[in-house]
Amino acid sequence: MTIKKDVAVSVVDIHKEFILPQNKNTTFKQTVVNIVKKNNKVTQKVLDGVSFEVNKGDFFGIVGRNGSGKSTLLKLLAGVYVPTSGAVQINGKLTPFIELGVGFNPELSGRDNVYLNGALLGFNRKQMDGMFEEIIEFAELRPFIDQKLKNYSSGMQVRLAFSIAIKAKNDVLIFDEVLAVGDEAFQRKCLDVFEQYKASGQTVILVTHDMETVRQFCSKAMLLDAGKIIEFGDPRKVASKYSKLNQEEIDGQSEKKNAKIDNSLKVSLIDPVTKKSRTSYVKGTDMSVVVKWKDLGVLESVGVNIFKESGEHITGHNSRFSKSIHILDTESCTITYKLDLKPGKYKIIAEAYEKEGKSVESLIDGPTFSVLSSDDTQTWSGLVDVPHRWG
Repeated sequence: MTIKKDVAVSVVDIHKEFILPQNKNTTFKQTVVNIVKKNNKVTQKVLDGVSFEVNKGDFFGIVGRNGSGKSTLLKLLAGVYVPTSGAVQINGKLTPFIELGVGFNPELSGRDNVYLNGALLGFNRKQMDGMFEEIIEFAELRPFIDQKLKNYSSGMQVRLAFSIAIKAKNDVLIFDEVLAVGDEAFQRKCLDVFEQYKASGQTVILVTHDMETVRQFCSKAMLLDAGKIIEFGDPRKVASKYSKLNQEEIDGQSEKKNAKIDNSLKVSLIDPVTKKSRTSYVKGTDMSVVVKWKDLGVLESVGVNIFKESGEHITGHNSRFSKSIHILDTESCTITYKLDLKPGKYKIIAEAYEKEGKSVESLIDGPTFSVLSSDDTQTWSGLVDVPHRWG
C-alpha cells in the first residue's frame, strides 16, 4: 500500500497482543514440568483495530488513561514493536522521545551520549558536529557536558534527551509525556518549542495527560480506551471526552481525601441547589464553601482561598470585609462562589483569625474539587473568565 504524499503517518487496522505465561520457571525442574503440563498462557490484547492518519504539519495529540494502549502504540510507530496484524507506514524520518534513557550509556560522558543518540537517530558525526553547540546550549549543561551521565540528575538527563530530540529533528517527532518531567522552567521551554513547531508546520505526535496542552497546541487528537479509538478529531471534544471519562475516578479520590482531613476548621463543599456534598462542578455554576469550627474561642473573621492544585492562588476572601455576615457569636459561615474558572483541579485553604493579622488556626491542605467544561468550546483562555465587554 502506497502512502499519500500529504500523509506523514498511516496506521491501518493495528492489532497488538502479548502472550503472558501463567507459571514462572525458576528451576530446570519447573521448566520440564511446565512443558509436560503445557504451561497455560494468557493473551493480552492491548490494541484492537486502531486506524488513523496524521497529515504532514499536524500537531497530533494522543490521550487516554493508563493502560489504554498509548505507550504500545508509540512503540509500534517507532518500530520498537511489530504489530500482531495491521500496518504502520511513516512518510519520512522519525525521531521518538518516548522513554527517558533509551539509547543513553551511563558510563559515557554527556558529550559522547549526544553523538551516540545522534547516530541512533540516523545522523553522522559531521551532522552532529553542526548541531552539538545548539544541543548543549538548549539543555543548559555546558559545565557538565564532559561528566559521566551516571552523575547527572534525572532532570539533567531529561534536558539532554529532549534537546537532542528537538535539535536533531526529523520529519516526524514523537513526544511521550515530556511535560510530566523536569522543573517549571524546563516545561516552559518545552511549551515555547511546541509554539515554534505549531507555527512552522512541523509534524508532531504528542502523548499527554494535560488536556490544556491538547487544547492549546493540537490541530487533531485521538482518545484511546481499552485499545480502541473512542473519540477522534477536534482536540476540544477529545479533551472533554477524556475529562468526563476520568471524572468519576477523580471524584472518588477527592471524596476519600476530603473525608480524611482532621482539623479544628472543618470545610465542606456543597451544591447550593441540591444542598448535597459535591467534589465536581460545571464551569459557571455555583459552589458553596461551608466553614465550621469548634473550641477556637471567639473569632474575629474567617478567610477562604481557592488555589489551583498546581499551586497558583486564584482568589481569596475574608469575612471581615463582608457587611452581610458577623461571626462573633457563631461557629460556622458560608461563602458561595460562581466558578468561572478554567476546567481543572482546585483546593480550598481556610484560616481563622482572633483579630486582624493574628491567625489561630489554618487548614492548609483543604478539600479538593474539580471544575468541568460546560461544553466542548471554551470562548476564553487563562485561569479565570474576567468580566469584560467589547466596545
